[in-house]
Amino acid sequence: MNIGEASEKSGLPSKTIRYYEDIGLVLADREDNGYRTYDAAHIHKLRFLKRSRSLGFGVEECRQLLSLYEDKHRSSASVKALATHRLEEIDQKIEDLKGLRETLSTLVKTCHGDDRPDCPILDGLSGTPDDQDPF
Repeated sequence: MNIGEASEKSGLPSKTIRYYEDIGLVLADREDNGYRTYDAAHIHKLRFLKRSRSLGFGVEECRQLLSLYEDKHRSSASVKALATHRLEEIDQKIEDLKGLRETLSTLVKTCHGDDRPDCPILDGLSGTPDDQDPF
């Protein structure tokens, strides 16, 4: 099948498929005229990559996961280590987002949101108290 069909079956844009080929994640077969052709195995890899990326794995992590997936003598410990590391990164992002939410929530609660010019949100963003406005 051509790249358009591969895109439709994998759920990835053609541009992403070309990128994955350029960086060596998925290597399409080539016809005599130079056009890419894809088979069921390519589609499976593309779907694998799509799912891995949707879980937040980076390109190099996807390369490792794909390599481990294709290695029938792999150790599941290697796969778990990659997934555990990703999970720790997600947990850290969640904590960071909670902190951001708390800070922004506090700023929103302290702002009157009326016609007065003083604005605790802007003061909070500038990092300076209202009486020390550099402007």
